[in-house]
Amino acid sequence: MTRRYGAALDVRRMRVLREVARQGSITGAADALNYTPSAVSQQLRVLETEAGVALLERTPCSVALTAAGEVLVRHADAIVARLNAAEEQIRSTHGLGGGRLRIAAFRSVAESMLAEAVVYFRRRYPDVELVLREGECEEFLAGIRANDLDLALDYEYDHMGPIRVDGVERTPLMHDPMVIALPAGHRLAGAAALDLAGLAGERWIVSTRHNATHRFTALACAAAGFAPQVVLETDDYHVAQSLVASGLGVTFVPGLIARVPHPGVVIRGTDPPLGRRIHAVHRPGGDRAPAVAAMLDVLRELGAE
Repeated sequence: MTRRYGAALDVRRMRVLREVARQGSITGAADALNYTPSAVSQQLRVLETEAGVALLERTPCSVALTAAGEVLVRHADAIVARLNAAEEQIRSTHGLGGGRLRIAAFRSVAESMLAEAVVYFRRRYPDVELVLREGECEEFLAGIRANDLDLALDYEYDHMGPIRVDGVERTPLMHDPMVIALPAGHRLAGAAALDLAGLAGERWIVSTRHNATHRFTALACAAAGFAPQVVLETDDYHVAQSLVASGLGVTFVPGLIARVPHPGVVIRGTDPPLGRRIHAVHRPGGDRAPAVAAMLDVLRELGAE
């Protein structure tokens, strides 16, 4: 395959290749782009001619990126992200009278801090379209780099490092303590703070393995010299507190959730304190977009409370 002299890589066709990589098939890319499969195939053949190398390995049932295709998709991600960011900034040149802000967060912060921020933001900037997603951080942080999202909230627990994602920046928002929920009549309910080692003989209610709090609980207890005796798993902190109130065990709860505890539990901090740091995640320079900057201001204010 010979590259035509003077031919340049076309950004529109690079978008097509990027979508094929994301969808895993030409048919899937065609559906996502609202093209026909034959149009996608034609665009890819032209792009390969422009690049001068094969970008896809084709079989009767599937396609896969070649090494050159993977390199080009990485560049396409960066180029598309910059173009989309430019479009967003152009649309918002005249302030926050329009535009869109796409945000993702994990559940415990989505139902507390982010919910408050969205209410405040909506009242102040009613013409900005808000798009919200909820999930685990690993699921959506790559969307920041790919420009599928403008802003996300993630965490870094004690005993655990931050989630590693290239091509993003983090803005610190707050420290959220991880506290213990005990049944109201528990022998340690009157303590000012709990030595975690004193809970070695307790039954524990923990998050599932899909939730980072599961690993945090194991690591925090290991640092205190024991492995927790797990009796139940749930990713819903309200359900977990109901189970604690019924006397079935004890559990870690984020401070943001513990602000409104279940009436049948008591909340106690640990000595030494344990917690997590919550960050806002955005593309490099993305915090200068007016809508992102405005939401960051709201989140910082709430985090300082």
